[in-house]
Amino acid sequence: MTIVFNIVQIFIGFSSGVIIGGAFVALLTVLGIIARLIQLSKSWHLARLFTFALLFGTLFGTYLSFTFQTWNQSPILLVVWGMLQGIFNGMLAAALIEVLQVFPLLSKRIGMEKYMLGLLTALIFGKIFGSLFQWLVLVKGIG
Repeated sequence: MTIVFNIVQIFIGFSSGVIIGGAFVALLTVLGIIARLIQLSKSWHLARLFTFALLFGTLFGTYLSFTFQTWNQSPILLVVWGMLQGIFNGMLAAALIEVLQVFPLLSKRIGMEKYMLGLLTALIFGKIFGSLFQWLVLVKGIG
């Protein structure tokens, strides 16, 4: 019975991974997020590097998720690592928002075309302060 249970767990885990991987690739491909990110950064000559970085980052993140690997590194290296992750996530989110044209639609709907820079600045600082609050107060318990 234990062998059957393990086989079912393997099948469910593999199927879930295939579904999530397919959805991730569909998101990047159908919406053209990576292509738009390359276009916005004017770095067509680095397209293969973008692809390699995305693939390596996904595989490395998956490896870290399934192991009990800890990072006993210097705080400076961890800050750089966190900044690189933040830059990637921010650029990916910005490319997704730009592809879907959320901000132009939002600004027209609420009548803030003149205040677009202020709206974007407020969103950026809100994200920064929210992340700092979550990490410093909710995770670390400082304050």
